[in-house]
Amino acid sequence: MTDNNPSRRDLLATSGKVVAASALAGLALPAVHAGETNTIQIALIGCGGRGTGAAQNALSTKQGPTKLVAMADVFADKMKDSVGQIARRFPKQFDVPDDRKFIGFDGYKKAMDCLKPGDVAIFATPPAFRWVHFGYAIKKGLNVFMEKPVTIDGPTSVRMFKLAEESVKKKLKVGVGLMCRHCDARHQLLDQIKKGKIGELQLLRAYRMAGPTGTAAVKPRPANSKMNELLYQIRNFHGFLWASGGAVSDFLIHNIDECCWMKGAWPVEAMGSGGRHYRDGCVDQNFDTYSIEYTYPDGTKLRLEGRTIPGCKDLFASYGHGTKGSCIISYSGHTPARPRIFKGQKFVKDEIVWQYGKRREPDPYQLEWEHLMEAIRKDKAYNEAKRGIEASVVTSMGRLAAHTGQVVTYKQMLDHDHEMAPDLEKLTLTSDAPVKADAKGLYPVPEPGIKKKREY
Repeated sequence: MTDNNPSRRDLLATSGKVVAASALAGLALPAVHAGETNTIQIALIGCGGRGTGAAQNALSTKQGPTKLVAMADVFADKMKDSVGQIARRFPKQFDVPDDRKFIGFDGYKKAMDCLKPGDVAIFATPPAFRWVHFGYAIKKGLNVFMEKPVTIDGPTSVRMFKLAEESVKKKLKVGVGLMCRHCDARHQLLDQIKKGKIGELQLLRAYRMAGPTGTAAVKPRPANSKMNELLYQIRNFHGFLWASGGAVSDFLIHNIDECCWMKGAWPVEAMGSGGRHYRDGCVDQNFDTYSIEYTYPDGTKLRLEGRTIPGCKDLFASYGHGTKGSCIISYSGHTPARPRIFKGQKFVKDEIVWQYGKRREPDPYQLEWEHLMEAIRKDKAYNEAKRGIEASVVTSMGRLAAHTGQVVTYKQMLDHDHEMAPDLEKLTLTSDAPVKADAKGLYPVPEPGIKKKREY
């Protein structure tokens, strides 16, 4: 089951066809690619909905010719579905014969080996694998687009910060799938906030409350399943903390990131709570509700609410409150944002003092690719890795606070020694899973106040 808000896959049906010309008018088409030809080659690692969407955005870019030349996944059916969607829509840019379709945990290497320096690798597997794939891309001299979150625990965050530094030194271009940062409407809202339109931000509020989302609600593995435990968990990666960071890291990061962007700061500590209320026979490691309070260096707060319980009021939005007024950062999902500024603290029509002026908001999923490809072709400095890691650490900080019942600082999150999936780079299709079910088929879950130092 999924929530009622549009996903990247849903948006592609329309947004991939139309990107507002005004938003792209200033992006001049380059004459040559840094490599031997004008065509930038793409390798897709992770062929689910996110990866398929990102590949289609890459092939839709207006910055010059691109083609998809290699794909990798651990599931043959996922790849088959992705191939069908991409080849049908981009027949002239799809160049992935059977010998460049790789199934298995080592597929990422084989796919990237099909590229030359300056080409682009897309990372859209569960986020636990980011550091493994990023390290190999840097070694190969490849530009990267990686989906969010990019880390889910302290040790891998430290590892990724070092890799990010290395990628900057090598002048690689790196995009991170926090596409709200590329939203034209939100950029204009930020300009108004910087000009003092709502005064000093005193409070930020963010909500993502819907029914069960993605694969976060996981039913027990059938006794007659032909899929082993490891692949079962990867198939349902939103439900397992080692693979995705769970519902907090994978779903709430966008709201957290856009609020921190408007504030111009990262929180220094978090306090949280949550619980499992409506499981319906599910065995995943997530809570059904999350309530997290972040504190910024100046003492102001971000209040974050997450809920995945059916039958309740849905709300997917972010708000800001200042000394002179208030604002809607995003109204219903990721896009369109429809930001507005109000003269008071009530979000009522007759108190609107500013709103985004265009009838159609350019698609941020496409814009992030236009910006990345422009940087590659013009050899402009462009690296979102550090910022993506910071957003991921902040998100994990809130998750750890809610799961342990303790106040957690940014430094404590970064120094936390619980690596959820050690030796991840050694996994094979027959490896044991990083987390195991008990005799009843239940996986370890957070116990706030009892397990104070680890999430499980």
